[in-house]
Parts: sequence; structure tokens; C-alpha cells
Amino acid sequence: MGNQKNSFAASVHPKNGRLYAVIQVKQDDKHKSVWRALNLPEGASKVKIQKALRDVVGRFEDEYENNVSEISRPIVETRIFDYMCLFLKEAEPNLQINTYRSYHNMIYGKIQRYFTSHEELTVGNITPEDIKDFYKYLSEGNVAANTVIHYHAVLHRAFVKAFDDKIINANPFDRVERPKKDKFIGKNYSEEELLRLLETAKADPIYPAIVLAGCLGLRRSEALGIRWSRIDWKYKTVLLDTKIIEHDKEGRKAVIPVEEMKNSSSCRTLPLPDQVFDMLSSLRESQEMNRKMFGKSYNHDFDDYVCVTQLGDLFRPSYVTQHFAIILRNNSLRRIRFHDLRHTFASILINQEVPLINISKFLGHSDIATTANIYAHLDNTGKQISADVMSGILNQKK
Repeated sequence: MGNQKNSFAASVHPKNGRLYAVIQVKQDDKHKSVWRALNLPEGASKVKIQKALRDVVGRFEDEYENNVSEISRPIVETRIFDYMCLFLKEAEPNLQINTYRSYHNMIYGKIQRYFTSHEELTVGNITPEDIKDFYKYLSEGNVAANTVIHYHAVLHRAFVKAFDDKIINANPFDRVERPKKDKFIGKNYSEEELLRLLETAKADPIYPAIVLAGCLGLRRSEALGIRWSRIDWKYKTVLLDTKIIEHDKEGRKAVIPVEEMKNSSSCRTLPLPDQVFDMLSSLRESQEMNRKMFGKSYNHDFDDYVCVTQLGDLFRPSYVTQHFAIILRNNSLRRIRFHDLRHTFASILINQEVPLINISKFLGHSDIATTANIYAHLDNTGKQISADVMSGILNQKK
């Protein structure tokens, strides 16, 4: 009887369009709900849901049994990697899929490798000097400064929770200076280069995504997430409220739409330039023809999406990036990243003296400071205006 496995009650709950198992655990005479992702969307079949639920609960039961001694240990004495795993499991239901994947890769990557070789470090005894040693380890491993900032962010967030839960009296990460961010200067095309690209790529399947990124300044995930139902054909506007992401699902790459943007300002309505509006109008007709031409072979699951293949499938974001590079190489165009089309859009507007606040709103930045940090070096016109004003003042003295 001593080896009998615990059996936990569990139910299925939806959240942000995905399904989760909510497992009831009793600890210290208190009931606690533990959420685990089923990796299924709302609307999945009952058979798939029941199988996924059994698998997830079964894994949790094994995990629970294997970690009884660790669970009984006071959290303050928990080793850093083990605590980060606990933090990630509790935080998962409230994280966007991309954020969860990023946290998971950091925790089960370099955080695990470093802190499992420093098992003397616990939630309660880690010091600012220990944290600096970890950042030094990252830097010596050729981890970019901006990536070190991401490690700082996830660790700091986890220890904020430890402080809020009264596990520790102070957050040691508050006493460590946030790593310095590298100054990023993106590449961009000139107006002539952009026009040449648009002409060259006209017959390519990812042409709509190129137009949306280069002529509206959209992120890749935003361009691929544009939906026909969000276009106002009368007023020539489009609402951005969906993005397309890739994530690992049972060892395979899955492409899914997510109605949750990077931040609140990313959810925005944009006016459509005439040429973009005309491209969308033609594309809508082409997709209707493809639906009729391919019949039962056509995938109708994504009929509402603008950027789909001839057979109606969503484009994988990674494919768009890779194929874009091939387009440039095959047509002897200067090499830039797909995301640099967004920088191209911004740089053209800046050179046309469009106010930075307008560009910031169009790009969906959380504040104008973000736009200024990225594009201030391009604002030569603004600098020249400042110099001209001073020249005018000084000339009055002559």
C-alpha cells in the first residue's frame, strides 16, 4: 500500500482559446488548483480531450510521487532550478504561448545547466554576487547583452513572486543592476529598394506578407494574422487583433492563431494605403478562385485569414523568414531580415518628416520612447530643423 500512487481529481477548463487540465491537490489541509496545458484548442474532440487529460494527469501523478521529498522541503531551501520549474508551472496559465516558450527555453537551458552545478544556491541564500556570477557566465558564453536582460527579467519575476508569497524578506535581484542593453540599429531599404522588392516579389506566395510588413510596418506575426473580417472595406481600415505563432507540440512545430497581441497598443486599427487596399481586393478574389479550384483539397479552417497558401493553410512564420531570404538571394537584392521591412517602413516615414508620435502609434509601440530609441539616429531632418532654428537666432545678432 505504501507504493500506491496518489489519485487526483481533475477537470478541463478553457483559457485564451486553449484547454487546460485543472488538477486538485491537497497540501497542508488546503486544496490547491494546479493548471497543466493539454496542448489542445477549444473545440477539440472529446476523444482527444479525454486522452490528453489522462496523459497529463498521469504525468502529474508520477511527478508528484517523485518529488514528495522536494515538495515537503521548505521553499526557502529549494534550489534555484527547482524553484524556477515550480514558478513556470504556476505562471503558465497566465503567459502567452511565446512568452511561456521563451521562459521554458531559458529555465531548461542555461539556468538549469548553471544552477544544477551550483546546488548550494537556494531561494533563501542566493546573493547579488551570486547573480552577477551567473550573468558573467552568460556573457562569457557569448550570450548577447539583450538576451542576458531576458534572463534577468524571468529570474526577477520569479523572485518577486517569492517575495510576495513571503518566502523571502527581500528580492536579491533588486540589488543587482539590470544588464545594459545593446544599441540596436536595424537595416532598412531605401524607397527605391523597397519598390524593386515589391515588383520582384509580385508573383510570390508570400507577397501579401511582404506588402503588409513593408507598407504598414507590421511585425511578421501581425502580417500573417490579418483577417478578412477585420477589414472595413468602406473606410479602408484594418483591425489588428490576431497574431500567428509557432510552437513545439509533441515534438512537432504547430502553427496557431492567437487573439492576444504583444501589448495593448499592438491591438490597433490602421488606415490602408490605396495600393495595399487594391492588393487585398485582388487577393480576396484569388482566394475565392482557389477554394473553387481545389475543392475538397482546400483547407477551410482559415478562410478568414489573408496570408494563406494556395490550399488555404497558414504560413509558418519560420517559412516566411527563410523564403524571404531566398527571394532576395535569387534576385540579387541586398540582404535584410523580414523584420527589417518594418524598419524600412519607419525610416521612409521619418525621412518624409512624419512626426515620431504618429509613427509610434502606427507601429504599435507601447510608448514613443521605444520608437525614439530605435529610430532616433535616422531623424536627421529633426536635427537639421533644430540647427536651422539656432542659426536663425544667431543671425539676428549680425
